[in-house]
Amino acid sequence: MFNLVHFLLFVLHHLLQAQALTLPQDISALKAFKSSIKQSSIPSWSCLASWDFSDDPCAVPHRTRFICGVSCSPDATRITQITLDPIGYSGQLTPLISQLTQLTTLDLSDNYFFGRIPSSIYSLRNLQTLTLTSNSFSGSIPDSVTALKSLETLDLSHNALSGKLPKSLNSLTSLKRLDLSYNKLTGFLPKLPFNLLELALKANSLSGYVSKSTFDGLTRLEVVELSDNSFSGTLGAWFFLLPSLQQVDLANNSFTHVDISKPAGGNSDLVAVNLGFNKIEGNLPANFADYPMLSSLSLRYNRLRGAIPLGYSKKKSLRRLFLDGNFLIGTPPAEFFAGDTEVTGSLGDNCLRGCPANSQLCSPRQKSYAICKRAYSGKPRKKK
Repeated sequence: MFNLVHFLLFVLHHLLQAQALTLPQDISALKAFKSSIKQSSIPSWSCLASWDFSDDPCAVPHRTRFICGVSCSPDATRITQITLDPIGYSGQLTPLISQLTQLTTLDLSDNYFFGRIPSSIYSLRNLQTLTLTSNSFSGSIPDSVTALKSLETLDLSHNALSGKLPKSLNSLTSLKRLDLSYNKLTGFLPKLPFNLLELALKANSLSGYVSKSTFDGLTRLEVVELSDNSFSGTLGAWFFLLPSLQQVDLANNSFTHVDISKPAGGNSDLVAVNLGFNKIEGNLPANFADYPMLSSLSLRYNRLRGAIPLGYSKKKSLRRLFLDGNFLIGTPPAEFFAGDTEVTGSLGDNCLRGCPANSQLCSPRQKSYAICKRAYSGKPRKKK
């Protein structure tokens, strides 16, 4: 009988211990996190509403409290993830977030957080995913962000961040995905982390040249989105020879020249290129036709001249082609208008002859003879 009582007391002791599993500093940080959010923006059915600290955050099962928004370590002692539901929480991010030293994921996307991102967040050395997209964070991105050596995904897009990119961004050696699009960032591109797979910086006010040194060693880079900035100058042939490159969007910048080489050994994973709405001069780059997987190409609304390369029309992989808004001359290749063609897009608003009016590819209509004559200093071929 004594042994049974002793056993029951032992079990009861451990059950009582289980009621307070989470480290006190983590609980304190979660309380500060919730209290920094406006109560009026926390619906009764939301994840944050279920954060009732009369229960331990890591106690299981979660029946009515802490039902979502937070995850714990396997031993149920540390907070490892905060992933809020995107329902419009409004408030500031507390500096006490730094007490969650085992945090690997912080995702507050699609809410109304505002103010500066607290500098203390950059002391979270175990953080792998930092996603604050679609909020109203302001201020700059400090150099201290490079202390996040475990970071694999950094998404601060769709905020109001300003200032320059950190100079030592390349020291984020684990970073694979970087998205700072739709902010107010300025300045030049610094050297990028060599493990990067996806780069998105579109819709900022970045400027300067896209230099080879910035992309040096990026053998795994697949996606580059730099559209809607103020990049200028020549885009060198090295760029499209990046070995893993698949998608490129550099539209709405001020590039003036593009050099395109044939891919080494005829091999390339390049699928889509958008260079529209720049200031690119010269002839259409014929070597794009040698990229075996290219299916979408846009060079619309630049200052390109000359004839459409015949290789474009013979390229079986090409499905979307936008060359409208240039000063192209000659007769477009007949293959574009064959009954079995699968190419969509536009060759309109150029100086082409014989572009069939009943073809969708020839819309909008060609430029007037006067405009074309002026563009070619009075030396275009006359219309028949």
